[in-house]
Amino acid sequence: MNVKIEAKPAFAFLRVELAPGETIIAEADAMSTMSAELDMTAKFNGGLLNGLIKKFLGGESLFVNHFTNNTSQTLSLTLVQATPGDMECKTLNGESYCLERGAYVASDPGVKLGIRWAGLGSFIAREGLFKLIVSGTGNVYFGAYGGIIEKEVKGEYIVDSGHLVGYETTMKLQPKLSNGIIGSFTSGEGFVTKVTGNGKIYLQTRNLSSFTSWVNRYL
Repeated sequence: MNVKIEAKPAFAFLRVELAPGETIIAEADAMSTMSAELDMTAKFNGGLLNGLIKKFLGGESLFVNHFTNNTSQTLSLTLVQATPGDMECKTLNGESYCLERGAYVASDPGVKLGIRWAGLGSFIAREGLFKLIVSGTGNVYFGAYGGIIEKEVKGEYIVDSGHLVGYETTMKLQPKLSNGIIGSFTSGEGFVTKVTGNGKIYLQTRNLSSFTSWVNRYL
């Protein structure tokens, strides 16, 4: 399998070449073009129960698509994300990461998709009750609204809730008001997330909720 991230960083997409017998798994609606000979099969996202939880409580798609090359020649497809921005590839070797809703784009068959209870604090901060967990072995491709920043955290770090894309599952997250009830809303920051632990987090340079709020002011 040959996967390239092209048109970085503003309008990134995946150009995928599948050799005979190879499969790639992708988020529903991620495919923009594909060879006519490719087989596409829709399956529940992590199983029926997990798929239903991700759909109705986590804001994720109910299904993922499996693209398989059952021919004797190399076939191709392109995969995109819903928002303009960058994409990254993370190679998993047994570790696991949490991805915020909408970040997952595609993965190798060896990558498992699961769910994790995020807590009521995450729901209050409008981040969903459950998080998508990617684990196992292989490559996982995720995207962001705007650019992607990789940050190594040692101790504590504060992130605006709308800018967090992914993080190692060993990290602990605590949604909180940025500066008390009055200060949080007069400053315009509202909820932020305190990240605690030692590990990597991924951030996006733009906030989709802030953008939609800005657009709504002129509608």
